[in-house]
Amino acid sequence: MIRFKINGTPIETDADPETLLLIFIREEAGLTGTKYGCGAAMCGACMIHMDGTTVYSCQLRIANVEGKDIKTIEGLGEDGMHPLQKAWIEEQVPQCGYCQSGQIMRAAALLETNSRPSEAEIRDWMSTNLCRCSTYNRIVKAIQRASKDM
Repeated sequence: MIRFKINGTPIETDADPETLLLIFIREEAGLTGTKYGCGAAMCGACMIHMDGTTVYSCQLRIANVEGKDIKTIEGLGEDGMHPLQKAWIEEQVPQCGYCQSGQIMRAAALLETNSRPSEAEIRDWMSTNLCRCSTYNRIVKAIQRASKDM
């Protein structure tokens, strides 16, 4: 048995230890906000928090999350709407929206460690996440807005 938490909910599973965490989150836990992008930890669409650190869920086996605390986009805001999610809407960030949950999870980790990042710090931090629609300027504005609202 592998035991861990997703969004505060204890999970106990006898799934194959080699199962990718991303697949478990989407197919077994039914949390589809985390997206499968490239499968090679290069785009950030699958980004989640594990014990407070951003990780690519497409590269983790569930055997490696024993005892860990996993947070997905569904667990980010206590009322389902984190200040970043509100800022994303207000700044009209998404176009296709596919990368957005990974973008928001990455941004949340930044704001947890640096509540008032500069534009350069935001751009550097967010450089691990790709957006096919190139809404990078709106992403920066949304992070700046959220940092003021938090």
